[in-house]
Amino acid sequence: MIKILFICHGNICRSPMAEFVMKDLVEKSGLSHCFEIASAATSREEIGNPVHYGTRNKLKEFGISTEGKYARQMTAGDYRYYDYLVGMEQQNIRNMKRIAGDDPAGKMVRLLDFSDRPRDIADPWYTGDFDITYDDIKEGCEAFLKHIEKACK
Repeated sequence: MIKILFICHGNICRSPMAEFVMKDLVEKSGLSHCFEIASAATSREEIGNPVHYGTRNKLKEFGISTEGKYARQMTAGDYRYYDYLVGMEQQNIRNMKRIAGDDPAGKMVRLLDFSDRPRDIADPWYTGDFDITYDDIKEGCEAFLKHIEKACK
């Protein structure tokens, strides 16, 4: 079982989008049995809040539901539990290391580091552009799945 935790600042926009896009890709690939996928925040600001309506609406276009997801904060225990802790931007990685007490096992990566064009994923909370965020997350999730799916087969 490969355990993945997607992480962003508040766990209401990017990381839940990545969580549910990845779950959808894994399901469509017939690999659901190989993965445990979740998401969390580096901050406490949105704890307990549902997924942002912009993310919910964007994923709804593709028949993907975020029902039952509420923001939670990453813990040091998450570092021990998950195989991959996947941030959306470099600032997330810095905050993830602060929470976990660094990254001695090399588990922390940016999602788009698996793509042909490594970069940060802009926060749609500030940009208002959930379309670009979705495109970046889908690109990253597809590249990430391609990178790790061999471990399932």
